[in-house]
Amino acid sequence: MQPEREKKIRDVIRQSQPDLTVVLENIFDPLNISAVLRSCDAVGIREVFVVYTKQYLDKRGLILGKRTSAGTFKWIDVYVFDDLEECFRRVRERYGRILATRLGEDSQSLYSLDLTQPTALLFGNEDEGISSEALALADGNFLIPQAGFAESLNISVACAVSLFEARRQRAEKGFYDKNPKLDATQQEQLFQRWGAMLKEKSWHRQFAIPVGKDSAPLLPVFVERDEHAPPKKQIRPNPLTKFDL
Repeated sequence: MQPEREKKIRDVIRQSQPDLTVVLENIFDPLNISAVLRSCDAVGIREVFVVYTKQYLDKRGLILGKRTSAGTFKWIDVYVFDDLEECFRRVRERYGRILATRLGEDSQSLYSLDLTQPTALLFGNEDEGISSEALALADGNFLIPQAGFAESLNISVACAVSLFEARRQRAEKGFYDKNPKLDATQQEQLFQRWGAMLKEKSWHRQFAIPVGKDSAPLLPVFVERDEHAPPKKQIRPNPLTKFDL
């Protein structure tokens, strides 16, 4: 590995935010998912959670590619669920609280949230937003203040705005430089994991990791895992859109 490449990778690892993540519920537009992945990578998020509960989306094959996600799939673990409660249970174990984007009287402004704390941000379906079931399970909800006639933003835009507000707050705390979230040992472990991945073809990283109630506990992002294990076969029942991003 060239010294410049190694420095870049180590810089990215040092700025990682292992206590910040995104949860996507029933998002069907592949371009939106690609844009979300790019935003996540830009602020140092290393894993994303995707849940499908709609019948026409259930168990569709979620395959990630680099044409519109700019290759960020290699650096982000994507977990896919078909059980909403199981998804929330796993996310809450790692991140403590889940905040949903919702326009309502009880919604807080994005800019009043303390996003330096461990947080998972939940974004909903392009047409219907977050489901009532997901709202009931969330720990709170927020909105992005707007001055125009439109009452909502595209999901990928809303995600980017929210994540960069989190980045602004976290940068003020030094989490991207003098107070990194990963300690030196964890940073080295992630470097070794990524280094091993770069030595091989990254086809296995193009598949989201299916998680069910009987699945093993999710490994921290810095822990080595069997990158050569073939992904579970994905069922593709003529989806409405092709998830080859």
